[in-house]
Amino acid sequence: MVFDWLDLSHFIMFGLLLGFAVAHSGLAALRPRGEKLMGARLYRVLFALVSIPSAGVLIVFFIQHRYDGLRLWNLQGIPGMESTVWILSAVSFLFLYPATFNLLEIAAIQKPQVHLYETGIIRITRHPQMVGQVIWCLAHLLWIGTSFMVVTSAGLILHHLFAVWHGDRRWRARYGESFEILKSRTSVIPFLAILQGRQTLEWKEFLRPAYLGIALFILLFWWAHPIIIRASGSIGW
Repeated sequence: MVFDWLDLSHFIMFGLLLGFAVAHSGLAALRPRGEKLMGARLYRVLFALVSIPSAGVLIVFFIQHRYDGLRLWNLQGIPGMESTVWILSAVSFLFLYPATFNLLEIAAIQKPQVHLYETGIIRITRHPQMVGQVIWCLAHLLWIGTSFMVVTSAGLILHHLFAVWHGDRRWRARYGESFEILKSRTSVIPFLAILQGRQTLEWKEFLRPAYLGIALFILLFWWAHPIIIRASGSIGW
């Protein structure tokens, strides 16, 4: 059969990604109403209780089935490929977890708020998480090269492209003209606003403890990566 390689895991993964996207973006959209009913801290806890376990399921399922389906290419033996993939992955984390977030607010120790930033990595792109996700998908597509990885990447990128529109919409609703001014000085495409002269890059803004924390997290993840893969493989899914 032509589609013998199309395993059930492809459909399960896309369904899991769709479910995560609906829950994650849905709770983000309901945040103003939810905070009025529950308070900002309790709503952040609810958001975490939904998002973190869902993400955990996605990660474990991905690791277990990443080589499912059709092997479209195999570049793992090319000299320098492993280093390239690790470098791209490290860069992706710098975008996925930018130092524009207050860690105390994420943990709900301080009252969570929606901030409008125009510093640091936001000067490069207004939606760093989308850019980071695209880079991460590119790195893993190069390394894994399977149809399952293509499905996973398509789902992740579609979700983050939707989040670009959704995030701008929520910022506009909350901040109005202030957001329109920010939007005019930033870009979704990395470095575009800088190249167009609408924005300048201030390197000193990256000299913050949060960026050092991200760098340490990347090193920790590099060390723990084999352990995570082995632990995920031991779960009988």
